[in-house]
Amino acid sequence: WSENMRKEVEVQLGIDALDIYGLTEIIGPGVAQECEAKKGMHIFEDHFLPEIIDPKTGKVLEEGEEGELVLTTLTREGTSLVRYRTGDITQINYQPCDCGRTIARISKIKGRVDDMLIIRGVNIFPSQIENVLLQIEEAEPHYQLILERKRGLDELTVELEVSPNTFFDEVKRVEKIEVKIEKEIEDALGLRIGVRLVESRTIERSMGKAKRIIDKRKSK
Repeated sequence: WSENMRKEVEVQLGIDALDIYGLTEIIGPGVAQECEAKKGMHIFEDHFLPEIIDPKTGKVLEEGEEGELVLTTLTREGTSLVRYRTGDITQINYQPCDCGRTIARISKIKGRVDDMLIIRGVNIFPSQIENVLLQIEEAEPHYQLILERKRGLDELTVELEVSPNTFFDEVKRVEKIEVKIEKEIEDALGLRIGVRLVESRTIERSMGKAKRIIDKRKSK
């Protein structure tokens, strides 16, 4: 989730929400967790050896560089894993935390290696767009990214649900909101992409993880 989503959850539920990281293949939740400082998730280095690699070349990256998280289990028996590629994009920080702990921290997971979209030479993760959308007053927290190929180029469009009052408002107001969101996304990502507002509950819901990317290039 994005920071804006975290804040919304905290406000609505009246709680202090912390990030916790884990993988089914390793241990489930418990590989790393935030402390009260909320400046990254502490990796339990007595059990796991973390590395950050370039997902394309496999080269180990320096502290602070963004790449794919690789984990080696140190205490697991029977089914130990060596340099397991998680597919998660993050960066690592070995500096002491404000809480006093000195174990390594990873930043909030930016996205999955296979979730990254390259549009006109710009790398985009759905979480980056979500962070912008959650700041839009008229928007509801349901959206999809529609990926299509037009005239030989990949085009990305954001379909975003809005409140009934907004959707059924006059056309000019709806268009004005679309332009506003397009500008907000461009300012954040450096890329102009289309935005289409849709009626509330138009986007299909799922019981599991929300499906954010609809790739229509494969159907053509």
